[in-house]
This record gives sequence, C-alpha cells and structure tokens, in this order.
Amino acid sequence: MTYTDLPGVDASLNAISAVLLFMGWRFIRARRVSAHKRCMISAFVTSSLFLICYAIYHAHIGSKPFPGHGVLRTIYFSILIPHVTLAAVVLPMAIITLSRALRERFDRHRAIARWTLPIWLFVSVSGVIVYVMLYQM
Repeated sequence: MTYTDLPGVDASLNAISAVLLFMGWRFIRARRVSAHKRCMISAFVTSSLFLICYAIYHAHIGSKPFPGHGVLRTIYFSILIPHVTLAAVVLPMAIITLSRALRERFDRHRAIARWTLPIWLFVSVSGVIVYVMLYQM
C-alpha cells in the first residue's frame, strides 16, 4: 500500500462509518441498547481511523485540485463546503455524545445525539461522494 491508496481507504472507512451509524440508529429505535452501543463505538473507531489516514495522506501528498469544470465543479463545491464545515463541527460533537453515553448520562446523550447523528451521517456519506467526484470521475 502506498500513500496514493489512502483516499480509497478513507472512502471505505467513511462508508463503513455511515453503515454503522445507520445500524446503530436502527438498533436504538428497536431498544437493542448493547447492539447500538457496539455500532456507535465501532463508528467512532472507524471515523478515527479515517481521520488518521486522511492526515497521513495530506501530510505526504497534499491536496488534489478538482479536475472538473462547469456545473460539475459547482456541484462538487456545493457538497465539499458543507462537508468540510460539518466535519469540523462533528468531531467534538461525537466525542461529547460518546462520552455522555459511556458515563450513562443518557438524558444529555440523547439531547446532543439528535444533532450529532444526522451531521455525522451527512459527513460520512458526503465524504464518499467527494472521493468519487475527485478520484473516480
């Protein structure tokens, strides 16, 4: 594996995180608390691995400019800008949400999880879309 393989790894980790988040949400809706906990901790670990790979790639390779033009470029940036903005927001939110659950402060956990989950899902899914548009088109 080389540094140039990391964007594909990152996209895979983002996709796995999205699936785990969705499954965790479904499990808690079904009151399957231990399955929910396993999924959410796994999503956090997977997203943490993504962040490590992302940092390594950008430290060694740098940024890749978007090669598209016209309406495709507009679509790309309309996805990228909220993705990057919300990615910066979701990291502390995920840490707070997870720590409240692990400390069994479930009332406070639920209060922030209602916001954390959709933002985290958006960031994970839009990360895959950004990857496809940047590296596969």
